[in-house]
Amino acid sequence: MPLLDDDRLFPADERTRGLARALYGSIRDLPIVSPHGHTDPAWFALNEPFPDPARLFVVPDHYVFRMLCSQGISLTDLGVPRVDGGDTEQDPRRIWRLFAGNFHLFRGTPSAMWINHAFQDVFGIDEPLSAATADASYDHIADCLARPGFRPRALFERFNIEVIATTEQALDPLDHHRAIRDGDWAGRVVTAYRPDAVIDPQFEGFADNVARLGELTGEDATGWTGYLAAHRTRRGFFKAHGATSTDHGVPNARTENLSQTAAAALFDKALAGRCDAEEADRFRAHMLTEMARMSLDDGLVMQIHPGAFRNHSDRIMARHGRDKGFDIPTRTDYVHALRPLLGAVGLEPGLTIILFTLDETSYARELAPLAGVYPALRLGPPWWFHDSPEGMRRFREMATETAGFYNTVGFNDDTRAFCSIPARHDVARRVDAAFLASLVVSGRLGESEAYEVARDLTYTLVKAAYKL
Repeated sequence: MPLLDDDRLFPADERTRGLARALYGSIRDLPIVSPHGHTDPAWFALNEPFPDPARLFVVPDHYVFRMLCSQGISLTDLGVPRVDGGDTEQDPRRIWRLFAGNFHLFRGTPSAMWINHAFQDVFGIDEPLSAATADASYDHIADCLARPGFRPRALFERFNIEVIATTEQALDPLDHHRAIRDGDWAGRVVTAYRPDAVIDPQFEGFADNVARLGELTGEDATGWTGYLAAHRTRRGFFKAHGATSTDHGVPNARTENLSQTAAAALFDKALAGRCDAEEADRFRAHMLTEMARMSLDDGLVMQIHPGAFRNHSDRIMARHGRDKGFDIPTRTDYVHALRPLLGAVGLEPGLTIILFTLDETSYARELAPLAGVYPALRLGPPWWFHDSPEGMRRFREMATETAGFYNTVGFNDDTRAFCSIPARHDVARRVDAAFLASLVVSGRLGESEAYEVARDLTYTLVKAAYKL
């Protein structure tokens, strides 16, 4: 029997459900535009088979292994690499059996829906994953992965992806993006400029990273003027490799608009390793404003992803490194924090700043009112801990009344898990169809308008916002 209900996420009452079903049918097969994520460009450049089911579904996916870790299963037993190269489980079948035997832990979570969607629609599996079905599902998926139709480029085309953006650190050579660009494959894979390692004084190796930035650009990045010039040059390099956006992962939304003299002095302290925590935060805050100014010049869309207490566990950070599931949402102020940046550039034509949040309490109180008046601001979709059906619904309910639909930017999947991309976009399309249907049935939106908005939320807005 199917793993998924055809009417999943639609309202219970028949009238609204029928309209939601029809709205969804009008957008279901639109191309996927994925403007921000973390898929590996090497997949598309090399087009090699995915190695095995465990390394496709478990090892790279922090949504998966954080849940298992919460139940006492170690990351080493799940094959997650260690920073010191120490031993971790290398047998993919053993990893898969451990995952399958604990799949019940995901009941009711979006991860279960995404995984079941991939099992059913990508691999043609109709038996629920469990300890009893572990080996059969492993063998079936492994057999599929050996076929040409399951290589990255073939899946890209099968998923109907029009364009996908990966995210690379500022020092990345972009070799794989160059190979894709210069090759004969028609798939569109672009990068995004992520300068955290050369903007955050508390990032490990900051001074060495800045020195490397100077080497790559031919600028004297050890001085303030040369440092800014190096960013401009590097942004141009990323833009030449398809980038239409920058991305900034910051602990909070604080911005500053310091004088160039004050900024230069702070940069000198950061480079010398003499910044305290407050000074490091102030430097990051000022650099957001500098990045916004650069976006005015080069046209790159600016994404700000604040509000995560990253790497909460020192033990996991030391053993497995960054991005291993121990990032926790925090309360985030936007009204006061963004005022310096918005005072400098918030009314400038042609600038797009996309704000994300992990603090849902800010939707109606801060983010929607800000985006509802500043021309430069757009609201990113529910992100990370909130890219669930409930999170998407809450976002629409709290943001639409003040920001409307057209100060948002559609959906992005923000994932490393390639096979979950169609599932995530499908969830967003279903939730939006259900929300629009409820507006029509309650007399707040015309039916013809709902069909137009559904297409805009799925396809038009994201292409326009990200200049894709």
